[in-house]
Amino acid sequence: MFLDRDRYLYRKHQLVEVICQLRFPTILSISAREPADFQEAIRRDFPQYKRLLEQPQPKLTGGPGNFRVEEPQRITNYQFLSADGKWKVNLTNNFVALATPAYTKWEDFAAKLDLVLAQFIPVYRPAYFERVGLRFINVFSRKALDLEGVPFRELFQPAYLGLLGEEDVREEGFARAGQDVECAISGGCRVKLHAGPGLLQRGSVKDSEIKFILDNDVFMNDKLPVNQCAPALQTVHIQADRIFAGAITDRLHEAMEPEPL
Repeated sequence: MFLDRDRYLYRKHQLVEVICQLRFPTILSISAREPADFQEAIRRDFPQYKRLLEQPQPKLTGGPGNFRVEEPQRITNYQFLSADGKWKVNLTNNFVALATPAYTKWEDFAAKLDLVLAQFIPVYRPAYFERVGLRFINVFSRKALDLEGVPFRELFQPAYLGLLGEEDVREEGFARAGQDVECAISGGCRVKLHAGPGLLQRGSVKDSEIKFILDNDVFMNDKLPVNQCAPALQTVHIQADRIFAGAITDRLHEAMEPEPL
């Protein structure tokens, strides 16, 4: 399931988004007033600003004969975007996150994240981080990779395919074949992983091509001292790389046109 391999840049990478989220114990001052000091500190790189009010899903509490539906309070989500809209910082009273569809390599992403955290930590002084996570969402298009007609079992390792990995099954006969896993892995990390084919929908338009989705969320969820977040992020990145390398076959690796780092 995991593979240690040299790092590569893929000219035809299939990433649609990379997200890093750091959760911390609730800081009420974040939602109590506009984050003007934080905005000013990162405004050169993230000049666009939005303030969203989000309503979490209702919670069912109580027991038989005494069930109650509780409406959670709305969450204020502050968003700071780069001028081109490709980089986004989200800030709520219990997490800060950086996301982009324009990921190239870890060093570039980490530099942007360092900039954000270098301003966030002194302004809000979180006690510790409850969860440090890094999520890579890949959506593999055989059409984009000139692999039309190639079955998924030639592109992904059997552990990620389930029944689709069997040679005597017809891929087109499956309505669903995804799998969802959460487990402990090396380095004190855990992973939530979704793997399988699917149809994407953007707005009201559904994509006609069945693509393979590999959604890989690696995280640490202990009480992590603030000064240990950098090595923790390095660890989750290494484990995410190992999962990706172990998921794909050499044929898919070559089709994405790798360039050694």
